[in-house]
Amino acid sequence: MKKFLFILSALCIVSCKSKNGTFQDQKDSSINDLSIKESQVRTSLEYLASDELEGRNTGTLGIEKAAIFIEKVFQENNVKPYFETYRDSFNLKDIVGYNVVGYIEGNDSILKNEFVILGAHYDHIGTAKEVNGDIIANGANDDASGTVAVLEWAKYFSKTKSNKRSILFTLFSAEEMGLKGSGHLAKRLKKEGINLYTMINFEMIGVPRNENEIMAYISGYEKSNITEKLNTYAHSEIIGFFPKAKEFNLFMRSDNYPFYEAFKVPAHAISTFDFTNFDYYHHVDDEADKMDFKHMTNFITKMIPPIEGMVNSASQEIKMNHD
Repeated sequence: MKKFLFILSALCIVSCKSKNGTFQDQKDSSINDLSIKESQVRTSLEYLASDELEGRNTGTLGIEKAAIFIEKVFQENNVKPYFETYRDSFNLKDIVGYNVVGYIEGNDSILKNEFVILGAHYDHIGTAKEVNGDIIANGANDDASGTVAVLEWAKYFSKTKSNKRSILFTLFSAEEMGLKGSGHLAKRLKKEGINLYTMINFEMIGVPRNENEIMAYISGYEKSNITEKLNTYAHSEIIGFFPKAKEFNLFMRSDNYPFYEAFKVPAHAISTFDFTNFDYYHHVDDEADKMDFKHMTNFITKMIPPIEGMVNSASQEIKMNHD
């Protein structure tokens, strides 16, 4: 009888703890830890686009603060530096610039020797034409939004360790000076013999497109089969063709291009800014309060399956198109 009462008591404890959330919450907490949280997206972007960072012009104290913030995110999430430190430094006359590069090694003994790069530029132009006494060009959409996306994916893969290929999370400076940061890093990685599979740059993803438009578009659409493959991995059509991307030559105007030039592999930019949905390009009103954080969180979340498909496919399914 005593033995029966003991077992009954133990079952009651387990049941009660499950009901009051002790065990179940631990399980739910583990699941929820993998979700992209709108509050974290907002907090990160509001800091990067704050007046304190003074528009993040390369070579300034403002961009130094941004770099320290990015490094802290990497450190706190056990994302390792790819080089001796997180910084890939370069000189532009009397200015020292630096890309910030995090690294998560692949978990497959063979595929880890292949690399996928996820990138965005964290610099901006510093100041712009004064409006109501404001001269700081905060660069919330351009490209604090892309920077936050890359940081969220770094946090995600640091928790899941679900990547067979190795991933570099690259935040570029001096993009606004003519792709100088990405140009430097592409040449350095090429010289070091990195086996680059694909590169995707994320540019201005802070505002949604019209409801009748596909969520995002890719530059250099015709150059590879990447759009088809990413949508296949996503099990839905989230990325598409945008005629103005070719008309405005966007493929050559973002940080993907130096990697295409150096490696001749699929290297593209993805954006949700389509020249109709945001009026503040290089403007002092490109501020955090203009961003749609629900959209950003949704975009970052929906891009996870395509990225996982890209870093885990058994073979290199994404290929250049050849005429």
